[in-house]
Amino acid sequence: MSDLIVALGLVLVIEGLMLAALPGAVRNAAESIGQLPDAPLRLAGLGGAILGLIVIWLIRG
Repeated sequence: MSDLIVALGLVLVIEGLMLAALPGAVRNAAESIGQLPDAPLRLAGLGGAILGLIVIWLIRG
């Protein structure tokens, strides 16, 4: 359970740093994402989830 909390904390740190360092780029990306159809977003989300599982599997064994 503590690993999950640490992982969520890292996500918040990374997102916070992105917003602090590149607010305009984040805003532009969010606007672009809002205009995309659902299919590419689902595919990107699934790809990210699979990549995350692979990374966890490689690190944790």
